[in-house]
Parts: sequence; structure tokens; C-alpha cells
Amino acid sequence: MLKLNERFFYNGQSVAWGSIGTGEPIVLIHGFPWSAQAWRAIAPWLAKTHQVFYFDMLGTGLSEKNPNQSVTESVQSDLLEALIGDWGLKRPQVVGHDFGGLCALRGHFINGIDFSKLHLVNAVAVLPSGSPFYAHVANHEPAFAGLPHYAHEALFRAYIQAAAHYPLREDSAQMYFEPWSGEAGQTAFYQQIAQANLANISEAQKLYHAPDFDVHITWGMRDTFIPSEQGREVQELLKAKSFTPIEDASHIVHEDAPAALLGSLLNAL
Repeated sequence: MLKLNERFFYNGQSVAWGSIGTGEPIVLIHGFPWSAQAWRAIAPWLAKTHQVFYFDMLGTGLSEKNPNQSVTESVQSDLLEALIGDWGLKRPQVVGHDFGGLCALRGHFINGIDFSKLHLVNAVAVLPSGSPFYAHVANHEPAFAGLPHYAHEALFRAYIQAAAHYPLREDSAQMYFEPWSGEAGQTAFYQQIAQANLANISEAQKLYHAPDFDVHITWGMRDTFIPSEQGREVQELLKAKSFTPIEDASHIVHEDAPAALLGSLLNAL
């Protein structure tokens, strides 16, 4: 497990983060409903040659959750800008998965953060985006937040299993569920979904072009959340230097094929 012993206060809210290794910096950004622990099999290997930074986005993992907070995509990219500034990083390499990919893309194209390299993994990046489940939660958030605990856990486990090609290990499923358990965690889970805003994707997508740094893309080709065709579209929009398909992996590549994902990242480094 990765240690997130550090705290950064962003607009009065506590953000959990950690760092391992020494060398040129790499920032790892998780997606939803995952946490920095999604990188637990990846970060230690990258840390053999780099200083690796990771954090839990607002409202996720060990970071602060409260019923009145804003956790939209624009807030998360603002947080990324603040963290990179606090860490004193100049043009770090960045790896973003799922909404972490959108966070990185907005971080560059909206917030103006300079990267030395960007690696996207099954990233939320272009429209159309979302699912009937997201739309249903947005329309009935209080009802979902008030589900009995056992129903919420069953729904959550079904959701994350749908993101994987292979059955998730029990310890992994429990690890991902723990931050979303209890009253605060359950409320935060549906709050994250309800606040997802397609305008934040559209705003960034309109600005996409080939940046002045290399972009690499890795894609779990069995992804039913974000089809690989969208990955290819992002490749074209950003003029990405590489596109690495991982055939026997779905959306959460970290769990389905961690060795292949690590190999792809190391090759790009």
C-alpha cells in the first residue's frame, strides 16, 4: 500500500498525498471511483529512477469529504495546479487515468501547467461521456445517498467489477470500497457522480492540439466505459507519439494488467 502521510490544505480542505523515490518528478493522478492506491503496484517501480508524487483527489480516498464541497473536474484541475506549485515542480511528467487524465488535460490546456511528458491511461478526454447510471444518479442523488449500507456496497462492487476484465481480488475490492463506506463516504460517492459536468470536458476538448511535449497513450482495449475509439480520437487530437493497446484489460488497467501498464510507462520514460 502507498503511504499518504502528507497533507495539503486547499481552500481549507485537507488533501492526502505522498511521495517516494528520488530523481526527475512524475505525478500520478487516479480516476473515479479509485484512489491513489490504484498506483500501488506501479509507483514503487517508477520510484527506482524518479521521484513519484501521488494524491487523493478532493472527496476521494483519504482526502476530505464533506456534503457541501465542490468536487467538479474544474476544481480537481485547480487542485493539481496548486499541488504542483506547492511541491515546487517544474515541468513534471504526468500520468493520468480516467478522470485523472481529464484533470491533467485541463491542467495543461485550461490552467496552463507545463509538463515534460504526458501519459494518458483510458482517460476521460472527449465527448460523448457519461452513462445512464451517471445520469440516473444525478437525477436522484438523495435517494442513492440514502441507500442501506448493504445496497450501496453491492452497487459499488458491481460498478467497479464492470470496470475490470478479470474478477477483482477481494482485498482490492475492499480497499477501493473502504473510503466510500459509512455515511460520509456514501454521500461523497454519489456527490462525485452528480457533480460530473460535461461542460468541463467540452471546454478542454475545444483547446486540444499538439503540445510542446510528448504525449503517450495506453488503453485497455476491453474497456466498456470508454471505448478505444475515443482513445484513438485523443491520439489524433494531441498528435500523441504512441498508442499502446493492452488487449486483455478493461478500464481499470492497473488491476487487470499491472505489469503491462508498467511496461508501457517505462517504455515511454
